[in-house]
Amino acid sequence: MTNILTFREAKWPGTYKLVVACLVCSLSSQAQYAGQASDKQKISIKAPIKAYSFNLQDVRITKGPFKENMDREGQWLLSLPVERLMHSFRVNAGMNTPKTGSLTKMPKPLGGWEGLDMELRGHSIGHILSGLSLQYASTGNEAFRKKGDSLVAALGDVQKVLNQEGYLSAYPQQYIDRNIAATSVWAPWYTLHKLFAGLTDMYTYAGNQQALDIETRMASWAAKKLSPLSPEQLQKMLRNEFGGMNDAFFNLYAVTANPDHLKLAQLFYHKAALEPLENGKDNLNKLHANTVIPKLVGEARDYELTGNEKAKTAATFFWNTVIRDHTYAHGGNSDKEHFFEPGKISEHLTGNTSETCNTYNMLKLTRHLFTWSADEKYADYYEQALYNHILGQQDPVSGMVCYFTPMKPGAYRLYSTPDQSFWCCVGSGFESHSKYGESIYYHDDKGIYVNLFIPSEVNWADKGVKITQETNYPEEETTRLTIQTKETVRMPIYLRYPAWATAGATINVNGKALKIAQQPGSYIIIDRTWKDGDRVEIKYPMSLRLVATPDNPKVAAIAYGPVLLAGEMGKENMKGTAPFHDPEDPYQYYGYDYAIPASVSHTINTQGKKITDWLKPVAGKPLTFETTNTTEGKVVEMEPYYKVHRQRYVVYWDLN
Repeated sequence: MTNILTFREAKWPGTYKLVVACLVCSLSSQAQYAGQASDKQKISIKAPIKAYSFNLQDVRITKGPFKENMDREGQWLLSLPVERLMHSFRVNAGMNTPKTGSLTKMPKPLGGWEGLDMELRGHSIGHILSGLSLQYASTGNEAFRKKGDSLVAALGDVQKVLNQEGYLSAYPQQYIDRNIAATSVWAPWYTLHKLFAGLTDMYTYAGNQQALDIETRMASWAAKKLSPLSPEQLQKMLRNEFGGMNDAFFNLYAVTANPDHLKLAQLFYHKAALEPLENGKDNLNKLHANTVIPKLVGEARDYELTGNEKAKTAATFFWNTVIRDHTYAHGGNSDKEHFFEPGKISEHLTGNTSETCNTYNMLKLTRHLFTWSADEKYADYYEQALYNHILGQQDPVSGMVCYFTPMKPGAYRLYSTPDQSFWCCVGSGFESHSKYGESIYYHDDKGIYVNLFIPSEVNWADKGVKITQETNYPEEETTRLTIQTKETVRMPIYLRYPAWATAGATINVNGKALKIAQQPGSYIIIDRTWKDGDRVEIKYPMSLRLVATPDNPKVAAIAYGPVLLAGEMGKENMKGTAPFHDPEDPYQYYGYDYAIPASVSHTINTQGKKITDWLKPVAGKPLTFETTNTTEGKVVEMEPYYKVHRQRYVVYWDLN
């Protein structure tokens, strides 16, 4: 998220300076897009689809680190009092703010980016609505639905009291007027996008009709506000970050079939950002990354609902460009929230790399693209970013989350606080850690894709089939599938064969080995008649590999199978430990001094030898390796990056 207080230089070519802020789009309505069949969607899909996502309610994660993260995030969501979450909304409407406790104290306002002096206030409640509805869909726990219902009811009260033709926010409508007038303001449409998306999710996942009613009234206000504007005025307005407003209105259109909602989505088409991408031009250098990414999520939705081929071209070209030229080994992108010169990864190993919201949105875009083609490369990236960036965003001790994931050798993660941060990446984290079940399985008309190896169950009611997946992956190389069905069923199972699995694969069906003709980077297809109790055992042997930067082969990260490794560098001179926060400076993460000791080693003497010659497994410690080949001769232990918390680390190494 761009620092409004210190960064005012980002601009589109040929435009005046504008304050830009971050994006944290909530694709919300995962159940509304082409990747998921939904009885709530009224508009038919115009794009050809090869794979459909299961509804989130049909997948249950049963154990493991993803389940643990999801549970911690759920506890955080439930711990935030409605009175505090609604305080800024009620203040904006001039309403009485309910007393708490002894009825003599006003509710304590939330801090950080939700403070009453922050122009972005109100963005978190949209993410929280999405997080609650996603948790409800993922677990069936009624506490999440009830909490979401109470927030929706409170928002309905505020909208009624405001009485501004449907307008609803925690800040005055003048912020939108300032945006339209092209004067300095911190991303009011971005903030509204979160609210639109959260309300759609509450309707989609939790069946809350009032949420849809509130949202349609908000859309009516937006139509009246924007319809009088000239094309030139709209394009000036869109220079400021607007999150995924195009995506939000496309999703609303899918639910309501109201052509006014389609028109609203199309009004948020930003020519300066999107036309170059439609023409195959990489215009990303120096652009604020998470301002751009959600626009492409909206473009993907446009293609699905209208068949707009230009939108498909832009989304596909953008994804390929970002993955090839702008992505670090853990799946994240950007330095100080901005794209840089293509491929120059080795020059941007700083303490401000890889805003987590960027990866949250890249995964949304990836889901769309996978459904169009069922290409394994999209599932490979999804696994890379999910395990190595998103999973590691959350501190397993406190449950708090990171904004950046520093690639600077010797840096360490900085964490949020329960109620005094509310950065954009806190908001997207409420969603990311609540919807892990969304991309484990997909299906076509015939069979099931198994894309991720996470302990879980999927229920395909239309086929009368339930599949249980048991594994300790990635700490083990084997995953086991058990088929449950009342009647025999003929169906293919498409097993993802990861591109990293160059050592081959072993597949057994009911104990009998299966001959494998496919190559890594594809799908192994088992097409047979299944009966209740059939078992499939899949083994993908893992091996060590270097992940060199595109611009310098002598600078590389190290991976083992799907897992990125980080060298553990201890806690010497760490100025902040989790949960980290400076209440006097909510933007401390920019230019933060990690005070890296000179003793931190990030050079390895490979002497031209194979990686297995200088990096050895540690007995009894899964996914842990050790080397003494540092220039200082120090013993360095490496373990999965997602596990390295509350200490310094090295991800990228200089190789001699």
